[in-house]
Amino acid sequence: MNIDSQGLVQDPRVRLALSPNIERGPMTQVRGIVVHQTDSPTATSTLNSYRSPGANGAHFLIDRDGTIYQTASILKVTWHVGPLRARCLAEHRCAPTELRALRRFDPKGEHQRERAKAHPDRYPSNQDAIGIEIVGQALPKDVPQEERVYESVTAAQNASLKWLVSGLSLSLGVAMAEVFRHPVVSRKNPTEAETAVWE
Repeated sequence: MNIDSQGLVQDPRVRLALSPNIERGPMTQVRGIVVHQTDSPTATSTLNSYRSPGANGAHFLIDRDGTIYQTASILKVTWHVGPLRARCLAEHRCAPTELRALRRFDPKGEHQRERAKAHPDRYPSNQDAIGIEIVGQALPKDVPQEERVYESVTAAQNASLKWLVSGLSLSLGVAMAEVFRHPVVSRKNPTEAETAVWE
């Protein structure tokens, strides 16, 4: 994968749809990749939302037909991860003091403790992770968010995701073990990107 000096992927499979509003400053090192779903019906609706002042967004967007859009430079931070979960808990390696702190449900405190850690003791965060959004909604819309189920990722989306993750991993030196679905690293609907496949 060819990435130019501006942090843009130079490949006919990637269309530029840059949204400067989602870029939050320099990213000095990429340590991971986080895979999301948009909870919007179309790529157009997501791209339009990225144009709003103060918008959050990811570096790439994969449409239902597999079209890949680059929406931010990979040299820039974007806000796509949110509050971090405790990685040590998932990997069964928390210190006793951490376990005691985690007994109480305190997502804000958990995030603050995780942010203070160096990678790989914590999950990749906004500061060091590339975000990839896949178009897909959580349905039905007439039930509470936590009861909704994300649409299945299409075969075309998964093919594009595999190509993109593989290229970014090789180009940026990111281990495949550092590629995560959004709900793994942050408290999100557990069905988000559940059917995404990149290996």
